[in-house]
Amino acid sequence: MTLPKAATGQVQTVLGAVPPAELGATTMHEHLVIDFSVVFQQHAEATAAHKARRPVALDNLGRVRHDPFSSLDDLRLLDEETAVAEAALFGRAGGGTIVDVTSVGIGRDPRALARIARGTGLNVVMGCGYYVGASHPAGMDGKSVDDVAREIVANVTEGVGDTGIRAGIIGELGCSWPLTDSERRVLRAGALAQRETGAAITVHPGRAEAAPLEVLDVLAGEGADVGRVVIGHLGRTYRDVDGVVELTRRGCYLEYDQFGWESSNFSLGDMDFPSDAQRIDHVVGLIEAGYADRLLVGQDVCAKHCLTSYGGYGYAHLLTNIAPRLRERGVAESDVRAILYDNPARVLALALA
Repeated sequence: MTLPKAATGQVQTVLGAVPPAELGATTMHEHLVIDFSVVFQQHAEATAAHKARRPVALDNLGRVRHDPFSSLDDLRLLDEETAVAEAALFGRAGGGTIVDVTSVGIGRDPRALARIARGTGLNVVMGCGYYVGASHPAGMDGKSVDDVAREIVANVTEGVGDTGIRAGIIGELGCSWPLTDSERRVLRAGALAQRETGAAITVHPGRAEAAPLEVLDVLAGEGADVGRVVIGHLGRTYRDVDGVVELTRRGCYLEYDQFGWESSNFSLGDMDFPSDAQRIDHVVGLIEAGYADRLLVGQDVCAKHCLTSYGGYGYAHLLTNIAPRLRERGVAESDVRAILYDNPARVLALALA
């Protein structure tokens, strides 16, 4: 299978290929619809289990924000009307493109994404591949690297299943620490699929500073173009920006994609979640070190408490709050534009050798 020539150099959205120049301001890591229950933290105690299954409401929103992984309802974004209304706020703030990186295992829904794109007028780029091993479907152990690679290639070149709706980026490929055998196979398959399609790869790394380097080693070992690999979730992976600078030597894209997640409590790992101020410190430091052309941003909206209708910042947070704060910190307009416009357009354009 090969990519149609007309799409080479274009960005594949759920409604068709568009020129990179038409993307506008782009948020690179979001979820418009998702069933994220794979990360739900079960509770043995009766009262805690009861609270964990209550719908998100004003009277429990504080608890949900503090520990979103203990609220099953919070982890499910399943209402299309809400998704359209929330995504439209990004468009009204000046946004043009949302990259939805929901992969297999967490409820990817191509037809819903196409309807949301039509309902908002936004470009929506869909991901493909598999999330972390804990979410892999039954039978995954029987799939070879080539099996998974062919599936990913078909998602990009033909569409998902019988939908005809094509993915425009490989990922988010979910990784644990250490990597599971099935996650390693998916990474290798992603590298093979990148070589066939020219699509960029975006990765959810394990929660250890060594994890992104291990991921890049696996991808490079299978011939991936590391210069078209996006390593996400850097704010919750590296405490110190110096570690990220070390990562830049590998040539990958650097993504800070959890803007708006302001609770320091992180029950899924042993590292506190950073604040937006800390994320901005990292971004400014990397710009000052000369890496503005490798930076990407997003909000990783994947839970109800992130939505404006539940008191969150929503998909427009990057444009209404973060970009102005970067400017206040002295970041040049050309660098703000690089992060929001130029870098996404470059990485999302399908690039066959």
